Amino acid sequence: MDLSQITPLILTFNEKENIGRTVNALTWAREVAIVDSGSTDGTTEIARRRHPNVRILSRNFDNHTAQWNFGLDQVATQWVLSLDADYLVSPDLITEIASLQPGDNVSAYSAEFKYRIRGIPLRTSVYPPRTVLFRRDASRYYDDGHTQLVKTDGLVLPFKNKIDHDDRKPFGRWFKEQKRYAKIEARYLLSQPFKQLNLQDRLRRMIIVAAPAISLYLLFVLGLILDGWRGWYYVFQRTVAELLLSVALVTEHFRNRS
Repeated sequence: MDLSQITPLILTFNEKENIGRTVNALTWAREVAIVDSGSTDGTTEIARRRHPNVRILSRNFDNHTAQWNFGLDQVATQWVLSLDADYLVSPDLITEIASLQPGDNVSAYSAEFKYRIRGIPLRTSVYPPRTVLFRRDASRYYDDGHTQLVKTDGLVLPFKNKIDHDDRKPFGRWFKEQKRYAKIEARYLLSQPFKQLNLQDRLRRMIIVAAPAISLYLLFVLGLILDGWRGWYYVFQRTVAELLLSVALVTEHFRNRS
């Protein structure tokens, strides 16, 4: 695959702790498109610094789906590499992408993630795979109730190499974002018939069960207890996220009954 026909696309809002490392790994790209939602912490300045291939696009934020689709409309290349501001693309993955020879029936590629805490990788995580490289003209973002996903016309193949996920924003910022995600997730879960939910979402709907279940699963089934304080920190984050969802579910439940 011709790397000059790929445009990395990134959404940002106050990502000064992450964006520099992310764009440093994208020097191979002819252009990196960043859709910024009005950052005030120097994110755009950091992204531009020593990176002449970075183009900043500004758009007031309404929702992630609209933001991503706005970015797609600004891209001129055949392929888009969709990245969060805390994703790091490794040289091995770039080599893999350059070696691809996709047929006409292949419209996208998905990646798994190597979760890192302050640069050190965990042995595993529950961070889901994501469609990251796709044909621009055959793909569009949509909101599935949980989050924004790519819908693409054609075959989606997996990458062999993983993308590093290494978010270094302060815990307070993470906590604020999780509260917002929890409200969205709670509304989605309560809008679905219980029998149509998967096992994980059924546990979440039961409220009390999800937080201790995820803690035990991560620590002892996936073995993160062996990853030291970084493993414990990740487990703490995921447990807090489930507790925030439980609070949001209770709040939505009583709001619907009033």
